Amino acid sequence: MPAMPDWIPIASASDCPPGASIERVVDGRVVALSNVAGVWHALDGLCPHQGGPLGTGQLCGTVLTCPWHGWQFDVVSGRHRLSPTVHQQVYEVCQRDGELFVRWPTVATLPPSDICEQRGPIA
Repeated sequence: MPAMPDWIPIASASDCPPGASIERVVDGRVVALSNVAGVWHALDGLCPHQGGPLGTGQLCGTVLTCPWHGWQFDVVSGRHRLSPTVHQQVYEVCQRDGELFVRWPTVATLPPSDICEQRGPIA
């Protein structure tokens, strides 16, 4: 397997079945990892409203609902469902040998085709 300096392991693919969302910590930051029909998406896991745990919320299609106060975000774009000015950071996700990785923005990048079997889109 090629070196992956900008991809950080986040979970096993089996940890997040289709229709589920889970919470993970990457480099000290909470990340919400969601599986939409076999395509993984990751976004900042702290709700901007009051810091609720988005990764433990309900996923319906591409909409993730914060379990604390019901704020809803599109996991593909990171956008709040009602307010166009509210946006969560999204991270690219790829699968390699049954493991999921997020592309972390603080390190150099490699072409994704060099390492990924499957990638989730980034908006």
